Amino acid sequence: MPAELLDPSRRATLLLAGAAAALLTGCAKGDEGDEGVSATEDLMREHGVLRRILVVYRGTASLLRAPAGSLDVGALADAVALFQTFGEDYHERKLEEEYIFPTVKKKGGEAAALVATLLDQHKRGRELNAYIKAKCAAGAVGTGDVEPLAAALETFARMYEAHTAYEDTIVFQAWRASMSAAQLHDAGETFEDIERAQFKGDGFDLAVDQIEKIEERLGLHDLAHYTAPDPA
Repeated sequence: MPAELLDPSRRATLLLAGAAAALLTGCAKGDEGDEGVSATEDLMREHGVLRRILVVYRGTASLLRAPAGSLDVGALADAVALFQTFGEDYHERKLEEEYIFPTVKKKGGEAAALVATLLDQHKRGRELNAYIKAKCAAGAVGTGDVEPLAAALETFARMYEAHTAYEDTIVFQAWRASMSAAQLHDAGETFEDIERAQFKGDGFDLAVDQIEKIEERLGLHDLAHYTAPDPA
């Protein structure tokens, strides 16, 4: 029977039922882990946190070289610790090395060919972070350590900028393409469970809060500071 010929009360009931069904369908489509964030988007926003640490590393290298400059060495040490806990122990080891890379290697192709280099860079990054942490341990940077430390910060940033860019545009895309919608949903749930177990809460939000405080302590928190000068 056409809807316009239905009893008004029954028509209202059907409309409410349809709205409820649409709402449930919308929830199911958005149910991809934390607040509807897909597994791939979650990986890439975590890279955003790590890239902000790279900005701190580059900025700190400049502060180290500045004449009569003062550096909050504790803030740099906290940045290293954040990269180690959020980047190395969680993002690299628990997600990329256990889930992403094995799947990509099995699929083959361009992304699989990058895995060996990416693993080498994970290892080198851990070595560099350990070196930077050791140089911060005394609470001050000796004159003879300024240039080696600044160079370590810059080379780390250079390596990881390329590293994350290749992962975002090639490796993560190949991983996503190899998965069904159901598998991606399950991966998102798994990643969220790992994150909450590791950090006893939302690791991403906690990491963003920490990097913001570190940026403020170092005077590197104003986005306008990074605006390029007029080429003229």
